Amino acid sequence: MNTQTLILHCLQASILGTVFSYGLQATVSDALFLVRHPGLLLRSVLAIFIIMPLVAIAMVDVFALPRATEIALVVLALAPIPPLLPKKESKAGGEGAYALGLMVVMGMLAILLVPLLAWMLGAYFDRDFGMPPKSIARIILVMIVLPLLAGMLVRIVAPALARKLARPIEVASLVLLLAAAAPVLFAAMPIVVNLLHSGTLLAIVAFIMIGLAVGQLLAGAVAQRQTVLALSTASRHPAIALAIAKTNFPDEPFLAATIVLYLLVVTLLAIPYIKWRRRIESPASESSAQG
Repeated sequence: MNTQTLILHCLQASILGTVFSYGLQATVSDALFLVRHPGLLLRSVLAIFIIMPLVAIAMVDVFALPRATEIALVVLALAPIPPLLPKKESKAGGEGAYALGLMVVMGMLAILLVPLLAWMLGAYFDRDFGMPPKSIARIILVMIVLPLLAGMLVRIVAPALARKLARPIEVASLVLLLAAAAPVLFAAMPIVVNLLHSGTLLAIVAFIMIGLAVGQLLAGAVAQRQTVLALSTASRHPAIALAIAKTNFPDEPFLAATIVLYLLVVTLLAIPYIKWRRRIESPASESSAQG
């Protein structure tokens, strides 16, 4: 096993562990949250699967961007919310049941919608953005659905054990993620730095800020749901984006670095947004508690 394969396995294990830890803390009611709120479900689908691909189309059409940046924006727009996001949304004061339910439902819908949207975008740009539904389904099932269901099953069968294991597994997964991601970021950094001068950084910032605004507006009047949908709309799944890009553009040299740059930027931009949401939601929570 070479170093690159080892790093890949560590990244996958860290994501599996994180999602499993969510399952240890989740209930079936959490996972079915959006089924009980069909209006919110439709607005969530609109934000994540309809508006953001349209934003990517507009940016590619209007701005003169490098080819790798154009492709990266499109494939990122096709990728649903990443599995590590619910924890970040919870820390920002978001509604935990909505965050978890959104991850589950968007992941399942991605199996159908991502290939369809990829075909439609490919027809529009006269390029192939396709990916077999089986490949999308495998990523979603292995990286999100199965570990989440496994954790929930443990919680049902042995709730005391689930409470005991959740935090240690979550921490261990985070440490493994940081250890595995560090060499990847280090190797990609020279290319990432070169991308800063090509308009790529501004395009990525605009894409993320629009995503935050769209999610904020479509979530409705509940502040905790605004936080969840805003972060979920701006944040995309790098594994799915890279898989689509690698399948259709294997010889494009800067795609991986562009997606790495997106990950860095969305992480940094999320920090002030999360702090702002905490300040807004804390008084609201205190008022609700007093009432």
